Amino acid sequence: MKSIILIGYMGSGKTTVGRQLALALGISFYDLDWYIEMRYHRTVAQIFAERGEQGFREIERNMLHEAAEFENIVLSCGGGTPCFYDNMEYMNSLAETVYLKATPEVLAMHLKMGKVERPLLKGKTEEELLQYIKESLKEREPFYTKAKYTLDVTLLDNYDKIKTSVQLLREQLGV
Repeated sequence: MKSIILIGYMGSGKTTVGRQLALALGISFYDLDWYIEMRYHRTVAQIFAERGEQGFREIERNMLHEAAEFENIVLSCGGGTPCFYDNMEYMNSLAETVYLKATPEVLAMHLKMGKVERPLLKGKTEEELLQYIKESLKEREPFYTKAKYTLDVTLLDNYDKIKTSVQLLREQLGV
C-alpha cells in the first residue's frame, strides 16, 4: 500500500483525520510538524523565531523527504508544506495525496477553537484572521488542488462526522 499524505490549510483537520485514518487502516501516523519538533528538539514556533520562515521551510522540506520515505504511513503536513520548493510534486510521486478542503469561515472557527499556538496567526482579531485565511488560501489553493484526491471537511465538527469523513476517504482511496 502506498503511504497517504494529507494536506490542507491549518485548522482543516489533517491531524485529526490522519490519526483516525491510520487507526482504521492499522498503520502508523506521523504529523510533519511533530516530527520536526522531535528531530530538532524545538517547537515550530521556536524554529520560526530563530531561523525565520525561510529557515523553517528548508528544515520542513528536508524532514518531509525523510518522513515521506517511510512505508505504509499516514502523514499530515503543515499548511504551507505543499507551497514551497517541489514539495507537492515530490509528495505526489511517493504517495496518495489528499487535500482536506474547507471554507475560510470553517477554518477560522476551527483555529479559534484549537489550542495550538500558530506563529502566523499571533495577535490577529477575528476579522483579521478571516481576511488572512481568505488571502493565503487564494495563494495556496493552486498547490493544494494538485493533490490526487480532495475531501470536503467543512462539517468536521464532531466524532461521528470525523468517522464518516474517514470512511469516505477510505472509499475514495480504495483502502
